[in-house]
Amino acid sequence: MHMSDGLLNAPVSVVFLVVAAVGVGFALLKARADLDDRTAPMAGLVATFIFAVQMINFPILPGASGHLLGGALAAILVGPYVGALCVTIVLVVQALLFADGGLTALGANVTNMALIGTATGFLVAVALRKFAAKGKGGLAAVAFVSAFVNTMLAATGFVVEYAIGGAGGVEIGKVALLMWGLHALIGIGEGVITAVTVTSVASIRPDLVYLLKGNQKPLEVRS
Repeated sequence: MHMSDGLLNAPVSVVFLVVAAVGVGFALLKARADLDDRTAPMAGLVATFIFAVQMINFPILPGASGHLLGGALAAILVGPYVGALCVTIVLVVQALLFADGGLTALGANVTNMALIGTATGFLVAVALRKFAAKGKGGLAAVAFVSAFVNTMLAATGFVVEYAIGGAGGVEIGKVALLMWGLHALIGIGEGVITAVTVTSVASIRPDLVYLLKGNQKPLEVRS
């Protein structure tokens, strides 16, 4: 759901740039406790995977596109703070090197995908965490639901931002219908990809799945 330059007016773009800066700064401080010799390489792999899947775009509106987000995937595998940084890095690289998402809209894009998306995905996964410990099927279901909700809430963030300061010349009702309708379909695809990826990692190295880490020891994923 990349926004391009000019889709939001200047004041709203600045506001969400500040929101994104504060959120990413907080994630950067908190991520230090989660990064170690095991999670750092995983974070790199997660960022690379998200970068790849986000390059597949679906036009929605003039100046806006839809695609897989990766927030829930990142949060489940490496935690919400490191996950938010992974998505942020991807968005910055895309904006600077590939002109995928405008520089003036970078704050809104980071807010929606790196902050709202990752936080939502993680909170849903934690709320359903007991089911993830019951086996691969439970973990897959949790990953799917987390990814779907993450996608819809991030799309809602887009709609709210456009309602506040949209400058694209499209009525908010049409924007909401297109965003929610298309991202409901994208959310299903993202849910499947997230479920497959998370369960694949968990079947080999459950200790690398952040969600499966308890207070004392990793949760066992029973077959």
